[in-house]
Amino acid sequence: MPVTRLVAATDAEALADVLSRNREAMAAIEPRRPSIYFTTKGQRAIIQDALRRYSEGLAFPRVILDDDTVVGRINLSEIVQGPARRAELGYYLDAKAQGRGLATRAIDEIVTLAFGRLGLHRIQAATRLDNAASQRILERNDFARVGIARDYLRVGGAWRDHVLYERIAAQ
Repeated sequence: MPVTRLVAATDAEALADVLSRNREAMAAIEPRRPSIYFTTKGQRAIIQDALRRYSEGLAFPRVILDDDTVVGRINLSEIVQGPARRAELGYYLDAKAQGRGLATRAIDEIVTLAFGRLGLHRIQAATRLDNAASQRILERNDFARVGIARDYLRVGGAWRDHVLYERIAAQ
């Protein structure tokens, strides 16, 4: 049974609830967000933009499900076709749904879709140096550690070093 599906406007309330409950825990790994981000209205606008970028072939936004309940998001963004054929992977999962393999299964699903349906060649991901749980999940999904990028993203209010990962489609 799939654990992801395309995000829909009707997911805004559930996603706002997940983000509000996990706001403090995610503050260290996410960019600073305005208060509206954590509301149904804010999530509705984000979903609308994500679906527009999906229709343009620039993103692949999905929700992560536990049975039929929305417990997070997983996205391919910055999709580039042409000779690069790559995308950036990002995801978040409600703390109460962690530790049950949902993120591992969601990544497996999106990788299968990326290399099959989307015809991508490379997926890239990054985690903060101290995010060992996400690193394990990526490695379980055959992502290879590439190295450290200094001051890679501004998260938690400061520029942070990140571990870079990649997965390349089988030839």
